[in-house]
Amino acid sequence: MAEKLDIPEEFQSSLVPELLTDDTTIQFNCHPGVSCFNSCCKAADVTLAPYDILRLKKRLGMTSSEFLDKHTVPFETDGHGTPGIKLRTDDNKTCLFVREEGCSVYEDRPAACRYYGLGLLSHRASGSSEDKQYYFRNKEAHCEGWKSEQVITVRDYREQQGVPEYDEINREWMQLMLKKKSAGPAIGKPDPLSFQLYFMASFDIDRFRRFVESPSFAKAYMISDDERAAFQDDVILQKFAFRLLRQVLFDEQTIPTHENVLEKRWEERKDIIELRHKAAVELHLKRAEEERQAALNSGLEPGAV
Repeated sequence: MAEKLDIPEEFQSSLVPELLTDDTTIQFNCHPGVSCFNSCCKAADVTLAPYDILRLKKRLGMTSSEFLDKHTVPFETDGHGTPGIKLRTDDNKTCLFVREEGCSVYEDRPAACRYYGLGLLSHRASGSSEDKQYYFRNKEAHCEGWKSEQVITVRDYREQQGVPEYDEINREWMQLMLKKKSAGPAIGKPDPLSFQLYFMASFDIDRFRRFVESPSFAKAYMISDDERAAFQDDVILQKFAFRLLRQVLFDEQTIPTHENVLEKRWEERKDIIELRHKAAVELHLKRAEEERQAALNSGLEPGAV
């Protein structure tokens, strides 16, 4: 039997979060009456998930590409260079949507803002196909919301903030991230084309729609007329995008393809790889010959120092 070791309080780290569940009670509230109102928005570091972008681009009357260009900045989420998106801020780190009276896009604010006061953790145990969701208190030094008199369960707080709708639509995308992370070296670093697809399918839904409507996509995947018509709905198309990512990145076949199209694509890709290799070899030989000629012209033996 493993020995249980008690750690005295003075040796316990505050950096290890206490994991909360939906039934955990917290004492927290955020509203215009708190003295720190808007402070969090003036030190904004907001990572966006796919449904955040759907809501915000619709609220602002923009395409997803326009929204990404005007209101976001890219970053790398891991050592492989997997792209992520954050809300753009001004030079003082203030959110571009904050006003003195509060958030100007409050009804469509991102999930990270809705969760504020709490952090979200998704965990998948080794060998499990399901992830579990936990929460933790995110107590920032300036935040007075933790001194509020409101006592509420995490479940009710999430309902109050309108989080469940966001979590439901983003869940499959979060599962993709967890699967990639848990697979680790097994899948290796995705190629640049996979990153392009991942970015488009996750964050640029209007460009993804044009991609799905393109002749090249129709040659590869069998999509019914009813499905194509349904893709005018952003949420339906977003969920299809997640399915496509699972199929391309993890070979989870849920979207039928035309017979032999994948084999043909692989043969075409092999031809491209061979041509690139041949070009690289020819370039290397050309440079070696140029160096040899330069050495001869200078009176030196090739390779001499």
